[in-house]
Amino acid sequence: MLRPLTSALRLLRPWKPLQTRGCASDEAARGREIQVRALEGPDQALSPAGITEILMNRPRARNALGNVFVSELLEALAQLREDRQVRVLLFRSAVKGVFCAGADLKEREQMSEAEVEVFVQRLRGMMTEIAAFPAPTIAALDGFALGGGLELALACDLRVAASTAVMGLIETTRGLLPGAGGTQRLPRCLGVALAKELIFTGRRLSGTQAQVLGLVNHAVAQNEEGNAAYHRARALAQEILPQAPIAVRLSKVAIDRGMEVDIASGMAIEGICYAQNIPTQDRLEGMAAFREKRPPKFVGK
Repeated sequence: MLRPLTSALRLLRPWKPLQTRGCASDEAARGREIQVRALEGPDQALSPAGITEILMNRPRARNALGNVFVSELLEALAQLREDRQVRVLLFRSAVKGVFCAGADLKEREQMSEAEVEVFVQRLRGMMTEIAAFPAPTIAALDGFALGGGLELALACDLRVAASTAVMGLIETTRGLLPGAGGTQRLPRCLGVALAKELIFTGRRLSGTQAQVLGLVNHAVAQNEEGNAAYHRARALAQEILPQAPIAVRLSKVAIDRGMEVDIASGMAIEGICYAQNIPTQDRLEGMAAFREKRPPKFVGK
């Protein structure tokens, strides 16, 4: 049971810097469906690292999950997971009124059955990569998040939605079933009976309804710019940003792995994670800051 945990704990090894930070402003990045932006924290003295966002920008297809989109997102995730500056990863859309419309059914129609199976497996792997990302992830839902779009949000640790956002696992209304983690992550989020009801009916929920059910952490009134959820997600990210990054990452490992096993095994996982944090400089800094009555300055070591 504990063997798979070792790979998750590799988050403590030295990270490589991401070469494409801030690339969204570069000419080469403007035509990409997935762009990466590094944002600064509110107080650089206390938060030397920042928030990084993945910007989904496929307007003609409403951010549908096509081959290029998936390839670029996997590429971005592979680079970002090795970047020590990423303390919070935020997923947002550059397309007003849409987070992600789900599968690219027009592209899917051109595939053979064998190609569909391979692509869906790849899509499922992408969601797993998002879920396994070492730093906290937040999805900002300012519009439609349907099918695979909601599955992408479910793969994130936290979700923030505009009250007018529309979301649902609607695959059964298209002759399909959720194939990128929806049948597994939705019941873990909401419970089995409610997840079955939502999937069997293909029901769509507003952001407000989703918050009442516990599907999203926060629902906020939409603004004229159509990015209220994004701003609330950034505020949430800024709450996480000053905290000890290794402790936050290990907390994520303990929670995620612990939820997969019985509580006794979960307690053992927590113990392993706690032991990994004991020799860190940040733990000593936290105690020193408490003793000296000053804000801590965590460096991720």
